[in-house]
Amino acid sequence: MNLTLLYWLVIAVMLVGIVGAVIPGLPGTSFILLAIAVWYVATGFAGVGWPLVAIFSILILSAAIDFLATYWGPQRLGASKWAQYGAMAGLALGIFGLLPALPLGGPLLGILVGPILGAFVGEFLYRRDAQLNERTKLSVKACLGVIVGSIIGNIIEALLAIVAVVIFIFSTWPVVT
Repeated sequence: MNLTLLYWLVIAVMLVGIVGAVIPGLPGTSFILLAIAVWYVATGFAGVGWPLVAIFSILILSAAIDFLATYWGPQRLGASKWAQYGAMAGLALGIFGLLPALPLGGPLLGILVGPILGAFVGEFLYRRDAQLNERTKLSVKACLGVIVGSIIGNIIEALLAIVAVVIFIFSTWPVVT
């Protein structure tokens, strides 16, 4: 296969990876890492060095952002630790597809809904001494924290994915041209 054609295919896969970093449930950073691996194997590991270390570091940080955003989102809106732990547990259950597979969505829906339900349940259990109306309000507020945290986390993940792709392009462009 022509090296230039392979390069543009790798870039196209990376662009899909950037989109995947924004949309929960799609393998964003995995696509970027796979594309990088294909490129370096095809070129005999030409140009491996600091750019590759930087890209891997950025993508590992990006993977941690999902969990951190799910944890910090409820905290910023005054939710208890129970809501934060519930959101983390819900995210883990959603990622591994342990939430019931609904007729539409299955694990993808679990990743989206799991943290929200987990935060609600965690906060609802924590506030067991409050009146039902107040308890529900605080639990919904924790859910909003998860949503806001997830949106911010996705934006940060997308930016990190873009930075990783830009580093890859700048470090490999001389090999192609």
